[in-house]
Amino acid sequence: MFVTSGPYDFLLHIAVPDVNGVYAFVIDRLTERREVADVQTTMAYEHVRPRVIEPAPSGEPARPPHTRRHR
Repeated sequence: MFVTSGPYDFLLHIAVPDVNGVYAFVIDRLTERREVADVQTTMAYEHVRPRVIEPAPSGEPARPPHTRRHR
């Protein structure tokens, strides 16, 4: 659990076997707690991590070396 600033108070990072596991955790466990007033779910489908971070050329803004475009 991460305590955050901004519009959300907490960020939970959970590990479950599939989307049904996310649903079960959120609906059956999290929203059953009276302390929880609202839940927003965001899922990451892929974690791309470049092996080497290239320095940005001087005078140009930094950009990740690999940008994946979805259609």
